[in-house]
Amino acid sequence: MSRRAYRILPTESRTFHPRLMGTRGAVAANSNLSADAGADVLKAGGNAIDAAVAACFVEGLVNPQMHTIGGECPILVRLAGESRVIAVNGNMAAPANATPEAFRARGLADIPDSGILAAGVPAAFGALVTALQKWGTMPLAEVIAPVIELAKQGFPVSEGLRNQHKYGIAPMQERFAAEWPGSAKLYLPVPEVGARLRNPALARTFEYLAAAKDPLTAFYKGEVAAEIAKFSREKDGFLAREDLAAFETKIEAPASLRLGDTELFKTGFWSQGPAELQTLALMWQFDLDAIGFGTPDYCHLLIEAMKLAYADREQYYGDPAFAKVPADALLSTQYAKQRAALIDMKRASLELRPGDAWKGAALLPENEKLTPKDWGPGTVHVDAVDAKGNMASFTPSGAWISSAEVIEPLGFPLSVRMMTFYLGPAHHPNVVAPGKRPRTTLTPSMAFRNGKPWMAFGTMGGDNQGQWLLQFYLCRAAFGMSIPEAIEAPRLSSEHTPGFFAPHASEPNRVRIEPRFGAKVLDELRRRGHDLDVAPDWSEGFVSCAAFDADTGLIEAGCDPRGSKSECFPSFAIAW
Repeated sequence: MSRRAYRILPTESRTFHPRLMGTRGAVAANSNLSADAGADVLKAGGNAIDAAVAACFVEGLVNPQMHTIGGECPILVRLAGESRVIAVNGNMAAPANATPEAFRARGLADIPDSGILAAGVPAAFGALVTALQKWGTMPLAEVIAPVIELAKQGFPVSEGLRNQHKYGIAPMQERFAAEWPGSAKLYLPVPEVGARLRNPALARTFEYLAAAKDPLTAFYKGEVAAEIAKFSREKDGFLAREDLAAFETKIEAPASLRLGDTELFKTGFWSQGPAELQTLALMWQFDLDAIGFGTPDYCHLLIEAMKLAYADREQYYGDPAFAKVPADALLSTQYAKQRAALIDMKRASLELRPGDAWKGAALLPENEKLTPKDWGPGTVHVDAVDAKGNMASFTPSGAWISSAEVIEPLGFPLSVRMMTFYLGPAHHPNVVAPGKRPRTTLTPSMAFRNGKPWMAFGTMGGDNQGQWLLQFYLCRAAFGMSIPEAIEAPRLSSEHTPGFFAPHASEPNRVRIEPRFGAKVLDELRRRGHDLDVAPDWSEGFVSCAAFDADTGLIEAGCDPRGSKSECFPSFAIAW
């Protein structure tokens, strides 16, 4: 044995990232530049909400393949000294002219997954400024200053921005050059990794908003709204100036569920967040301690519980202002027990099986299922915590540069989140309607333990967001892992349920799984009937987290090495 060794014990069980701990503040994000902006705001005397807003603005500049300010931003907030969590519905709204008939008149069977016809009212700016005005301590001019400087002076292009699969500048260069001159002017020729990229139009937009007496009016009724409406009109879209003027950001109560000594909070049934709660409620009917993490039984139970919960997501979830949602029944203990009894621990189910939540029955009759005809992009996340115990969980997304053209005078594209709407049947809870908000994959998370604030967390990942987050939560709440252990534990995802995004496709019984679960687990899952797609390691989920211990004052942050390993973004977390 070497006399000069610094470690002689095996390293396989150790995490890549250490526990990042402090007592003054923490920020976790999908870019080192956004996390740094949030930390600077905290150090300048701001609170966690100020920091999260600053970080989100930067994310929309440096990771435009994942999010820009033309998109959405659902938010969860916990205020110091309070035992409640507040939700901000940062979801877009459909234009007044967006009806199923209007889309069908254009020869469409689904709302397109890119371009102006899928564009609704941008919601991210409204959500960020509403949160800042209600619970922050700084004016917009101060928290938006870091992104203005980066937009003016430029920032180094990351591997993800240049090369990310389907979303990055390089994969999109042909479409930019052929179809989207606004995007081509800003992003072509394709910059090299590390090259400095500037967005002067976005800097001017933000300077205009920062100087406005009422930033929300300036965005939704002023010059920004005028440019958006002009762009939509020229491209023959549905979005009009009247739609922007009528838009409001809603403050809501979150959905929540107590499990053991923990309580998990999610945004409402317009998001997929409650499906996580339903999945966890199903799994809590089993002896998770005896099953253990990472075993064949654990993986099988997780997959089968997700199938049931996400079948209910497809059947019932939608904008509660337009669709009646059986929220209390879906999250009830009795319903969870009935549904859990459907799980066969020896065999995978090939069916899509929503329950009858209205009648309290385990299975819905076949003729009442809203099964899409064919049954058979990106996000970022920011968490912040301050020394007083303010906590913020922000999930900005939408308006990706891969899905819509940059509006040249403004420096950002519009969201295409309307593609998650259906055109029929007419009674579907998620069918498009004027002013309606599409159900969304975006799902920030917050949790309490023993009635006290515990952690804020989230991830990017489309339909898989909720699946990855509930696995992180299980690792923490059921199996006692540390933040880096829970983030770096192997994960899987099910593609069994129809997807949110057009054309709402599914792969019944398909499971994408990281090979670190081990060959024995994979073989046993195949034996039970699961169709496995073995993913590259470090590609299933991109979780970040910030935690707060009210008893000791300890603050902790964590981020996912999958961000850089999967060439999506340079995830970063800081605590001090």
